[in-house]
Amino acid sequence: MYRTIIVERGGRVGRVWFNRPEVRNAFNAAMIGELRAALRTLADDAAVRVIVLSGKGTSFCAGADLAWMRDIVRFSEEQNMRESLDLAECLYDVYAVPKPTIARVNGPAIGGGTGFVSACDIAVASTEARFGLSEVKIGVVPAAISPYVLRRIGESRARQYFLTGERFDARRAQEIGLVNIAVEPAELDPKVEELVSSLLSSGPEALAKAKELLTRVPGMGFAEAKRYTAEMIAGLRMSAEAQEGMTAFLDKRKPKWSE
Repeated sequence: MYRTIIVERGGRVGRVWFNRPEVRNAFNAAMIGELRAALRTLADDAAVRVIVLSGKGTSFCAGADLAWMRDIVRFSEEQNMRESLDLAECLYDVYAVPKPTIARVNGPAIGGGTGFVSACDIAVASTEARFGLSEVKIGVVPAAISPYVLRRIGESRARQYFLTGERFDARRAQEIGLVNIAVEPAELDPKVEELVSSLLSSGPEALAKAKELLTRVPGMGFAEAKRYTAEMIAGLRMSAEAQEGMTAFLDKRKPKWSE
């Protein structure tokens, strides 16, 4: 079904792999389109509760495929804009999909690869991973990924790395908030599975609503946020999921969704 990614489903987890190891999983228009389609499918699949994003081979994602970017020079302005907007929409799809996302960063995540890491909810990186916002080195800028990277590392550090284009390791990525956890390579999969188990123990509707809060509340003023958050919690308290969760807690048993 897909040529540039692999999608696996099992154990209530959807796993999406960048699958162009011959170019270090650099993305092109085809990969962007396939990733968007896969995310829509996983979002609509009630059996899938968590999504893990990673790369085949030794890289997570080396950013945009330079051969593809070179070809874009021959595109019309309209075509160029359409492909640029597709990338922006793809990153937002990762960010806003109503299920928890984990970036399993197995190796280098450069440029747009760092953007995909930033758009995920939780990022776990191998100490073999390297990061960089090196677009300025080839005369462009990290435009589409900037909303997600800025949210992750803040303006001060973004100014440093956007302007210098310097590379940094997983420990530094953890220090500045780009990744949540940095582990030795042998510990990468056990840590990811630990996080998956933790997420599966939570209510799926509650997780979706938590993501909605994280997306919407930062852009609200206090007056709007008070009303919005009150309506959300009032509605959730009355939901079947919340009633099951509270009953299970009082009965000292696991809720049905974690069985």
